Amino acid sequence: MSDELYACVCAAEFPAQALLRLRTELQSEPVAALEGRAPLETVCSLNRAAHLKGAVLGMTRLEAEGLAGVRLLARSVEVEAAARAVLLECVSQFSPRIEEVCMATTSAFVLDISGTGLLFGPPETLAQRLRAALTTAGFRASIAVSANFHVARLKAATSRAVTVIPEGQETTALAKLTLAALNLEENYAETFAIWGIRTLGELAALPEVDLIARLGQQARLWRDLARGVATHTFQPIEAEFTLKEFFDFETPVEEMDSLLFIGARMIDCLVTRASARALSLASLTVEMRLAGGRQHKRVIRPALPSVDRKFLLKLLQLEIAAHPPQAAVLSFTLTAEAGQSSKVQLGLFAPQTPEPSRLDVTIARLKAIAGEDRVGSPVLEDTHRSGSFRMESFSVSGVTAGSKASGPRMALRRMRPPVPVRVQLHTTTPAAFRDAEGNHEITAAYGPWRSASCWWSFVGWDEEEWDVLAQAGNGTTVALLLVQDRSKNEWRLEAYYD
Repeated sequence: MSDELYACVCAAEFPAQALLRLRTELQSEPVAALEGRAPLETVCSLNRAAHLKGAVLGMTRLEAEGLAGVRLLARSVEVEAAARAVLLECVSQFSPRIEEVCMATTSAFVLDISGTGLLFGPPETLAQRLRAALTTAGFRASIAVSANFHVARLKAATSRAVTVIPEGQETTALAKLTLAALNLEENYAETFAIWGIRTLGELAALPEVDLIARLGQQARLWRDLARGVATHTFQPIEAEFTLKEFFDFETPVEEMDSLLFIGARMIDCLVTRASARALSLASLTVEMRLAGGRQHKRVIRPALPSVDRKFLLKLLQLEIAAHPPQAAVLSFTLTAEAGQSSKVQLGLFAPQTPEPSRLDVTIARLKAIAGEDRVGSPVLEDTHRSGSFRMESFSVSGVTAGSKASGPRMALRRMRPPVPVRVQLHTTTPAAFRDAEGNHEITAAYGPWRSASCWWSFVGWDEEEWDVLAQAGNGTTVALLLVQDRSKNEWRLEAYYD
């Protein structure tokens, strides 16, 4: 008994399948993919429904338009690349050793499934589970399992279901396949046709010595392939895990509902792929290619990683509504960053806390009303300028700062905006000032504390700060912070001390 066991996954007519994977409403309709420059496009791929309507490969666009009910779509290399990554990621869940054997418009991978019986059961069970996973991901693929690499590859390319070939029956399983499965050069195919050789079974029955004497050493490989005994050195590829979906619109899209319809399908696919690896979506990057060559990019970062499809779609809707594209959309790309979802164990009698998703939706709505720079968490900037900060998106770090008991402290209450005042100086020290409430006599002044920088730009400053004790007309004493803008020769009341 051989220790080798291979499973080949073959997705035929892959350009058409890639175009229909996110277009669920077209999957039951006849569709053909066109390639080439207008008006000389030809059919390069089609689904089964289009074949039943009379469409064939190589048909011109004019001929295809004459077929009633056949939908014509332009082939997209970017869509196929995104679909290939999804297909490779799906099959990698069943084996880490994968070799790509794509040919023409067929996307195929061979998996080394030796020793996977304890994880997935017998080969029949593994093949059925693999096909179910591919169907969920939006692909129609045939699967063949064999102890020989080439037998699994050839059988999967010529069948439409799940085929498990017992060891020792490889020659019988390939006997009825035509010589076209070997992709022979035209002159050799004509030679076999003259000899009356049509199938792999007839090729396998030819004497080896006479066959090599007439066609050369390459005939030995053809005969071994037909008999199911050809050897192969497995060359695995590295399956990179990337959460990315791409959609290319047929016509420019201007309505948000159309974008959200495709975005909902993309989010479903991303959540399914992330959940298969016990991951969540920590961020979503939306990239749109607009008419005129411009790009529109937005980043959505929930407070906590999530796999809630409705919640993520709502954030996408609010983000697009707050920052709509300025032109018609030609293509739509959604890339996700994977993260670990956090779970909190609540006490038996503890009250139920609000869902974290409500916070993100509320913040997104507040940003749409108040503006991006007015909602979030304030962060001090690395500068000596007083009161300089910026707003960043709210995030949960999971670290709780411990609080220590301390003595009474003085609080600084900022005036927003600062109150302009008129100050009377005694030599260079403030002696009194006047605001909207009246005159104030300064009984004590401490300062000045000077700060200045960025004199070479429009955001430069040159200020003096004074801490003063002032007495109002009713006898009340208050502690204040007065600031003089030396560049404008203006005074303002910045804060109160409590």
